[in-house]
Amino acid sequence: MGSSSGRSGAVHVVGAGLAGLSTAVSLAAAGRPVTIYEAAAQAGGRCRSYEDARLGCQIDNGNHLLLSGNKATRRYLNATGAGNALIGPDRACFPFLDVRNGRRWSFRPGAGKIPWWIFDKRRRVPGAPAWRYLSALRFAFAGPESTVRQTVGNSGVLFERLWEPLAVAALNTSASTGAARLLWPVLRETFARGEEACRPLVARQGLSEAFVEPALRMLRGNGASIRFKKRLQAIEYRDGRARMLGFGTETTALKDRDNVVLAVPPAAAAALVPGLTVPEQSNPIVNVHFLLSSPTDIAPELPFIGLIGGTAQWLFVRGRIASVTVSAGSDLVHETAEVLAERTWRDVATALALDPKILPGYRVVKEKRATMAQTPSQVRRRPATTCGYRNLFLAGDWIDTGLPATIESAIRSGENAARAACARSSLEA
Repeated sequence: MGSSSGRSGAVHVVGAGLAGLSTAVSLAAAGRPVTIYEAAAQAGGRCRSYEDARLGCQIDNGNHLLLSGNKATRRYLNATGAGNALIGPDRACFPFLDVRNGRRWSFRPGAGKIPWWIFDKRRRVPGAPAWRYLSALRFAFAGPESTVRQTVGNSGVLFERLWEPLAVAALNTSASTGAARLLWPVLRETFARGEEACRPLVARQGLSEAFVEPALRMLRGNGASIRFKKRLQAIEYRDGRARMLGFGTETTALKDRDNVVLAVPPAAAAALVPGLTVPEQSNPIVNVHFLLSSPTDIAPELPFIGLIGGTAQWLFVRGRIASVTVSAGSDLVHETAEVLAERTWRDVATALALDPKILPGYRVVKEKRATMAQTPSQVRRRPATTCGYRNLFLAGDWIDTGLPATIESAIRSGENAARAACARSSLEA
């Protein structure tokens, strides 16, 4: 983005979730003065770790699986000095288990942009002929109103064992309602580039150790001001610019060359920016963390497994903690913690060959508004980085980055917002 000059204004980043941290990291790397305001007492938003008193250990707020082709995520981690914070296998491999019958298999994309590997039965989803994989091209031509199910059809093994799990994981929306066009950039940037771009990655220790703590150290080391328990309640506008930030009894006046980046949830942004159109519907994610009696490994460098036919879709294991994720869990989020633990433990016990009748200690984490509902109607409501005010920009996984609302999208939105703020400062310098 270029170096800062003495005539550049400060940038006020509101929100210290991953989008806000990405914005601030990009700005700090470019030498721009940054102040971050966060309503909570800690940074990270949905992407963080914490000490759980009930389990007596650290757990992640939620489970996140990334891919080696997530370039914005890699740039962010490298910029914060956390380039080695993610681990994964040396080759692309996605293990699965059908909990209904105990059948296991691995989906293993091959090298090269031409997918010759689909002709190798050992790499494909079992039971799905090679020609079925050509249905992936339909996502490239999916219309704005098309759902995943309408695009690839809902019959056949490939849908049940690949397209539906991919849709639910990437979109946090069912295949019957999820926007098909959002899956194409995922496929184009990862699987379509060969196995080097689609190797699965997870945090080596925890989400905070990978995405939050290194960023805060980097920002403080670059002179950024980070202010917690500061909830933005109002913005004063004059002459097409944001002029004042109101934090209850405290206000911050904005100078002519100052910029503001709102990295807050969509409803909060809509309340602060007149006339802003944002996604109005959201979908939940349920995570259940179990404390096992002894450490368990699924397989070396593969601390996760996809689950088919059960309640949960993914199982992650780190030491004694086994965690399951239920995406698009609108039908489960209102169940009691005990019911959720019992239902998901059956899946965990099957995957790890444990006794399904002995329920270990657990923690249920319900994220009722985890992401926007990524349906065609809600995708149309995603705003751009700019929002009609010259010095005000938006960041968040719900901003229109072209990607689903994922970690990669949140980080990319922050990069875009930082770039826009620097460009505006340069034009008015």
